[in-house]
Amino acid sequence: MTSEPCESSVVPGTAEGTDEQITRVVHLFYSRVHDDPLIGPIFAQFVRDWDLHLAEMRNFWSTHLLGIGTYRGNGFGHHMRLPLEEAHFVRWLELWEQAANEALTPPLAQRAIAKARHMANSFKTGLLPYKRPDGSSSRTP
Repeated sequence: MTSEPCESSVVPGTAEGTDEQITRVVHLFYSRVHDDPLIGPIFAQFVRDWDLHLAEMRNFWSTHLLGIGTYRGNGFGHHMRLPLEEAHFVRWLELWEQAANEALTPPLAQRAIAKARHMANSFKTGLLPYKRPDGSSSRTP
């Protein structure tokens, strides 16, 4: 990938948390994703190498939550091709928040949840730019 490294608001060495905690939350989250009837099929269809995906997600979250790691990627670009709608973002956040609260210390869980919410809102703005009459977001007008 030729993208620049993702910016992290965490100064390296100053964040509370460990790589082991990041590994635990990523594995817990994705174990639930596999079984989820709404978002599981999307992951099953588009993730070809689960070991590689888990390693990349550990690196992503370590970079953003601990200020360590060398995540290089374009998360938005990867998600552009997925058939996502607003309900998928809602469910993704529910599962992430549950896993974060169970696997991380409260301060780290709060940062993980805040980052996930910010990312979900950013992705929804770019991927679902239209509003339906009920106020929900959509890919199409």
